[in-house]
Amino acid sequence: MEKPKHLHEKKDDGCCSHDHSQHSHDEDGYDHDHGDASSFKTYLPAIFSLVLLLSAIAFDYFKVDFFKSYIRIGWYLLAYIPVAFPVIKEAFLTIAKGEVFTEFLLMVLATVGALALGEYPEAVAVMLFYTVGELFQGAAVEGAKKNIKALLDVRPDTANVFRNEKFETVKPETVEIGEIIQLKAGEKAPLDGALINDAASFNTAALTGESTPRTIRKGETVLAGMLNLDQVITLKVTKKFADSALSRILEMVQSATSRKAKTELFIRKFAKIYTPIVFFLAVALVVLPYFIVADYQFQTWLYRALVFLVISCPCALVISIPLGYFGGIGAASAHGILFKGSSFLDVITKINTVVMDKTGTLTHGVFKVKEVKSEIDEAQFFSLLASIESKSTHPIAKAIVSHYGDKKLLEVSDVKEIAGHGLTAVVEGKAIAAGSTKLLKKLNIKYLKELDEQVETIVLLAVDNQYAGYVVIADEVKADARQAIQDLHKNGVNQIVMLSGDKAAITEKLAKELGIDFAYGDLLPEDKVSRLEEIKKDKT
Repeated sequence: MEKPKHLHEKKDDGCCSHDHSQHSHDEDGYDHDHGDASSFKTYLPAIFSLVLLLSAIAFDYFKVDFFKSYIRIGWYLLAYIPVAFPVIKEAFLTIAKGEVFTEFLLMVLATVGALALGEYPEAVAVMLFYTVGELFQGAAVEGAKKNIKALLDVRPDTANVFRNEKFETVKPETVEIGEIIQLKAGEKAPLDGALINDAASFNTAALTGESTPRTIRKGETVLAGMLNLDQVITLKVTKKFADSALSRILEMVQSATSRKAKTELFIRKFAKIYTPIVFFLAVALVVLPYFIVADYQFQTWLYRALVFLVISCPCALVISIPLGYFGGIGAASAHGILFKGSSFLDVITKINTVVMDKTGTLTHGVFKVKEVKSEIDEAQFFSLLASIESKSTHPIAKAIVSHYGDKKLLEVSDVKEIAGHGLTAVVEGKAIAAGSTKLLKKLNIKYLKELDEQVETIVLLAVDNQYAGYVVIADEVKADARQAIQDLHKNGVNQIVMLSGDKAAITEKLAKELGIDFAYGDLLPEDKVSRLEEIKKDKT
């Protein structure tokens, strides 16, 4: 499958004039991208130089007879060239582009000067340490990119498109707008398209992070990456592969470092001014002592200037800041957290309020039937309840159907879903309603009033406008939920708010157990949005 190409920026000026956050210099001949970072070939020049340097230092220390004069010089040069050549090449290329004062020029001047002074080990060591740093940086960037791609690149490699009176398996890139594609249960949509079937259920976690299945109706858009859950469906393609929602997200995140944090932008501007200052100070360190110091020795002051050049180069700072941000994005993506730019890493440090859902966030969202209380025959009760709930994709409905097992479901028709309340339908000629107490209130059906005080989640059943019983549903709290809340508080989050469609009593009980500051229950989806807007308004 053709992957979206990484978006690369124009290089910045400065000591590290190349963009370390993007880390690609293919056009300059000095490739920091390290796409092949794991191969032995990538590390070979550094290993070769290290072996020669260590052996040369040993020969010097033990005063080996043969290691003198031209052999010694040649040995050190042989160690110097493999790690120095890419830097020298980059220095000339950047000068040709008008970028004179870069890390490369400073490194070359410092090490060539060291060689001229006969300080061969220092010259090799400076280039070797720089190369090793670049290798570590390349490995870190590559690891971050892999983590991000693993999190996001969930598209299938093929698409089943209807051509020549049959469905053919082709590459998604070859499918045109307006063509019909087929998805079987358990398959992901390779392209954006409009649903042709009446309705279908999808897992949208790859795009939204939402664990609860989403029902999409006829004519509504199915996005690439959505997982078809329960039937064979067909889509009419509305966007080409490269223009799909997931392709755009991939490109956006792969170029996440284009959204520079303020710290990064400052460092780049700083390097652009700082580097030439360092260069001229080094020159001054050689020249000025001639007029001031009585026993001036050119070689001594040149050596000091070269040392000053090496230690003053801000390359480590210019590399480490963008790398820190990019590494942070990569590390977060390895844990399923997606940041769409470096700037958001700075923003998150200023957050003082966190608002979260309950189901699937603090709990596993995997429900089980804990108890059954029926006013009619229990077998009939559960048969009716499971049959109507089989038409819903809600996790609670799936738990009820799963509890019913492989028994035959009854014929269901005229199904209506009332958001946040439940379902109504006709099951074998009987008017059935299944849902919360709010649903029965809405339908003016009387039920046991003590159920309003029930702390646990319950699903009530009514048959022909008569209350018929209820089931108790249990959802397991995640083992690390309490620790996560504590960690948020420790890291400066003053208020943690939980929003839930569950009863207020259930929500408040869980909030107390986990140490959550505020909890709101009995909320419909639109109520959650309104409550969130209120919280945001209070904080501004």
